[in-house]
Amino acid sequence: MPLKGTTKMISVFDMLAKSARNYARYRATRDEIANLPDDIARDIGVFPADAERIAREAVYGKAA
Repeated sequence: MPLKGTTKMISVFDMLAKSARNYARYRATRDEIANLPDDIARDIGVFPADAERIAREAVYGKAA
């Protein structure tokens, strides 16, 4: 028999784990965009200065 409140703790843990995974994806995406060679960035129309916004939208979705 589970202890009272155990499922709530699991949910909090799962939420924290998901947040940590998302943040790791955000950082990796941001760093990859920011470090693109200039010629490739121009070819795909991405500017390294936009890396934070692009990574945030890719991982967390577009802000309303």
